[in-house]
Order: sequence, then structure tokens, then C-alpha cells
Amino acid sequence: MAAQQKSKKPQWVIGKERARRAAAAETLWLFGLHAVRDALANPVRDRLRLVVTRNALDRLGELHGMEPEVIDPRVFTKTVPLPDESVHQGAALEVKPLKWGGLSDVALREAPGEVRPLLVALDRVSDPHNVGAILRSAEVFGARAVIAPARHSAPETGALAKTASGALERQPYLRVPNLAEALNQLKQMGFTLIGLDGTGEAALPDLLAGLPDRAAICLVMGAEGPGMRELTMKSCDHVARIPFAADFGSLNVSNAAAVALYAGTR
Repeated sequence: MAAQQKSKKPQWVIGKERARRAAAAETLWLFGLHAVRDALANPVRDRLRLVVTRNALDRLGELHGMEPEVIDPRVFTKTVPLPDESVHQGAALEVKPLKWGGLSDVALREAPGEVRPLLVALDRVSDPHNVGAILRSAEVFGARAVIAPARHSAPETGALAKTASGALERQPYLRVPNLAEALNQLKQMGFTLIGLDGTGEAALPDLLAGLPDRAAICLVMGAEGPGMRELTMKSCDHVARIPFAADFGSLNVSNAAAVALYAGTR
């Protein structure tokens, strides 16, 4: 009797298993004294390898149990795979991406010192420097999380972490499979969705003044140039604009986020 052949797994099952293995193996390099120092101090960050120069080691402070590899500054960029012209300051830390849980985990968890439940949703903002700056502002103004689609948005990288100046370790940055679905879920959680666009009929401060005290809001912003996609804009309860003193000029998306976050806490 012929030996029974092993049953073949469906392709979709094989694809999911490969994706899980790839995610488990994914690592990134954080660089710069501030980003590395904050990642070392983050108890939930999986840290794999710390590479430093002697000068950087003297300036880092507490290593939180990590054993450093001290190398000559002349071979630093040959030892650590960093983007060209990275301002690494002689410190780099290999880590695994942070895990913030699901949408409800971050949206329903009160942020330290928050004035009202506040979220930021980004539609296709792919520049890591913009996202890093937005994370920094979100932490300063007590937002619960910054949410973005998994595709066409800036992933967690060393450049993003350096711009965030430590905020990446504390400020949830959640990338979701489908932004429109996530926005609809936030509505069901009680959030009012306010899209920011130059075509908005209402000025943002006036719109916010008409909402109940401590109303939960999510500020939705699109990439510079194309702005929000049509489906994203349709998902919003309101579309507002940031009032300008004149009919010219515009704000960078990270600056607009800082202004909107400040307005949201007044």
C-alpha cells in the first residue's frame, strides 16, 4: 500500500505563516543619543544590540542591562546598517518594533494629563520626519494615540524615532489595516471625527467651541498636496479649516497637527 501523501496547505495559509515569520524577524536600528537613551529606558521595548563609540557610551548614562559593543568611530557606519548621512552621534540600538495592541486598546486608554480624549489620524502621511514631529506634538498635548494606515504611511524607523525625540517610546503609533474602517470604529466608541482641510466651511476653533466639554475627538489629517482621500473625508463628522491671517501660504502637516492639537486641548 502506497504511503499516504501529506496534505498540502492552502496557499493563503502558507502566506499567513510566512508573514508571521517575517514580522517576528523584523528589526530596526534606532540612532542618536536621545532616541537610543529613551529606547533603553523603555521596559516594553525588545532590545537586541547596542553599538556605541566610547564618547557616546560616556554620554548615554544608564544602559538598563544592555551589554554595549564599543567600536571605533571610523568604522561605525560600516558596522551598523544606517541610512546615508544619518546623524547617529555614535549610538545605535537594534530593536523590534513596538506593539501597542488594537484600536480599542489605545483609543479607550486615558493619556497622562489629558484634557479630553484626543486622537490623531493620518491619511497617507509617509514622510517619517513629519510623523515623528506629529508624535512629539501628540505627546506634548496629551493625545491618546496617532493612527495611520499600514500601507502608504511612514513605518517605525530610526529617522522617525530621531525626529520624535523620544516620543516614539511613549506615544502610541498604531498602523491599522484599513483607515476608513478604523474611523468608523472610533465613531462607535463615541469619538467625533474632525477632518482638517483648507476647504472646510467651519474654522476649527469655532467648531470645537460648539462641542460639549470633554467631547472625545479625533483630528483627521491628510498628506501635504493630495490631502485626505475622498473616503476618508466622507468618514468625518465635520471638515474644518485652520484660520489664517491672510489668503496665502499654508502649514506643513506636522505644524498643522501641532496647532490643531493645541486647539483641541483649549
